[in-house]
Amino acid sequence: MQRTRWIFLDQLGPHFDDGDPMLLIESRSSWQGRTLHRAKLQLILSAIRHRAAELGDRVDFRQVDHYSEALEGRDDLQVVDPTSYRARRLVRSVGAEVLPSRGFVSSEAEFAEWAAGRQGGRGSGRSGGSTADADDARRGGAGRPTGASGGRPAPRLLMEDWYRAVRQRTGLLMEGPQPVGGQWNYDHDNREKPPKGAATLGLPPQEWPVEDDIDAEVRADLERWEREGVVRLVGDDAPRRFAATRAEATAALADFVEVRLPDFGPFEDATLSGDWTMAHSLLSAPMNLGLLDPREVVEAAVASYQAGDAPLRSVEGFTRQIVGWRDWVWHLYWHLGEDFATTSNALGATQPLPEVFAGLDVEAVEAECLGDTLDGLRRHGWNHHIQRLMILGNWALQRGVDPAALNQWFVDMYVDGTPWVMPANVVGMSQHADGGIVATKPYASGGAYINRMTDHCGSCRFDPKKRLGEDACPVTAGYWAFLDRVEPVLSGNPRMGQQFAGLRGLADREAVVEQERTRTTW
Repeated sequence: MQRTRWIFLDQLGPHFDDGDPMLLIESRSSWQGRTLHRAKLQLILSAIRHRAAELGDRVDFRQVDHYSEALEGRDDLQVVDPTSYRARRLVRSVGAEVLPSRGFVSSEAEFAEWAAGRQGGRGSGRSGGSTADADDARRGGAGRPTGASGGRPAPRLLMEDWYRAVRQRTGLLMEGPQPVGGQWNYDHDNREKPPKGAATLGLPPQEWPVEDDIDAEVRADLERWEREGVVRLVGDDAPRRFAATRAEATAALADFVEVRLPDFGPFEDATLSGDWTMAHSLLSAPMNLGLLDPREVVEAAVASYQAGDAPLRSVEGFTRQIVGWRDWVWHLYWHLGEDFATTSNALGATQPLPEVFAGLDVEAVEAECLGDTLDGLRRHGWNHHIQRLMILGNWALQRGVDPAALNQWFVDMYVDGTPWVMPANVVGMSQHADGGIVATKPYASGGAYINRMTDHCGSCRFDPKKRLGEDACPVTAGYWAFLDRVEPVLSGNPRMGQQFAGLRGLADREAVVEQERTRTTW
């Protein structure tokens, strides 16, 4: 019997197409009852409908309220294993033939074999004047938690070890058994501050996708569904900025490699309020839609280095993002279990998601760093990783926002947000809600980090050096209030001793904590 390949919305590229007849389902139940960013749903629907148009007579394209309407009576389906627990239950419930997952540099079987019996090791990194361990984020640790009070570290699986194993297996940036350039990781060379006095990095403007009749149809449907109450949307109705087709995705990849890759490494952690893209690739969304194979993305960057067009530190940093971190959080999604995002709350964070987050209500925010980041999210459905981690994530961590609610918000607001991407990033690394599985200590910082790596503080009414008073920085004061809140839980963590010693030495500790407890402006 000839099989029909059922493809999901993140399987839209050629590496999911083996030449079989296709089934593609646009199910409105997937987004009903949720509040989504307009740009996210616009991109998803545009990508689905463009793929259906490209496939023509090869595809059975069904636009339905529920998947069951398109699946009833089908016994001929074949599926590349999808990327969420919910989708995997669905494909198995209808008896589809399941093929191994695709869309990553490493397979689930390869990770399982590597992880079996590994003893791991200690994370190592820098504090940079905060409780953040940046190399925990870049090295990535996973395994049994040490326990909320610290103590002897349990065996850990480290992303850095996995990253090296994948490079050895694939030969990416390798000279025989040794890494190109003699070292595996060039992170210490990629921490430059934004250029002083500059409004942008000065790179040529992006060439954005050109919308067509399909995009117009999507926009009209979104407006109608919103009026009818079928869907709740936030964010600006703006021109589509992210690739929705294979052709657009390959063009975006070429633009990044040719124009932005050389500056990516040095400024990957820097932020300028006038430059929302900086030198970032904007390729996470098309990769997560399956329009680009991550292996081809990395190989294009490596080829640029080999041709002498991009420095090693940029190419290695980008390779680590894709081969290392992206694959790592994919494997952790399955390794940590389905309930990781909804049951992890080691720091007892119970505050509801703030309305300024839920509604992207930028006008209510006075702090330049938070306001500019939320404004960028409202306009584009995207921020780069430091804005997500060190501004939004840090702010939520300090104020004890419920990690499960924050995780779902990240999934729903970001054009590249998926159920497998966010748990390790948000619940683990950003909110330390797992008690030390992904990172050995909380990724928190005061305003000094924001002042060093962004241009926000110079125009802000708050002073990053002040923790008390009318102009006290809510990030700086929030940092100390956070330490005060979590000290009973984390006092035994051997990597937190210096931070808690500083807290105990504050003469104004109680005043700062009370100020942040009652703060109404930030």
